Amino acid sequence: MKLKLNINYLAFATAVFVVEVCIATFLKSGFIRHTFGDYLVVFLLYYCIRGLSSLGVWRSAILVLIISFLIEFLQLTTVLEVFNLDNNTLAKLIFGTSFQFMDLMAYTAGIITILFIETNHPKYKK
Repeated sequence: MKLKLNINYLAFATAVFVVEVCIATFLKSGFIRHTFGDYLVVFLLYYCIRGLSSLGVWRSAILVLIISFLIEFLQLTTVLEVFNLDNNTLAKLIFGTSFQFMDLMAYTAGIITILFIETNHPKYKK
């Protein structure tokens, strides 16, 4: 994997980041906060990876899904306590505090959407 900047993907990542910050700031509960936010976070990670590396569509998508699942499964442990971050609001926001099976489904749906968009993009049609 080489460092390779792609302004378009970084712009998408920035836009998704702004939406995620708005969701985290203004919504404290509900479908948008808990499920749609998890759906969007894989877009954020994917666009960051594609914006900063030479990884292709499938490898980036698989990497994002692995990272997402790993973080979700770490919520079954006391990882934040081990690193003395259990009272850190930002760490709890990024890593979450409780395992939810629905989060895994949201991540998977996000990756499926990304793959559908990317593989049906006109630049892949020949």
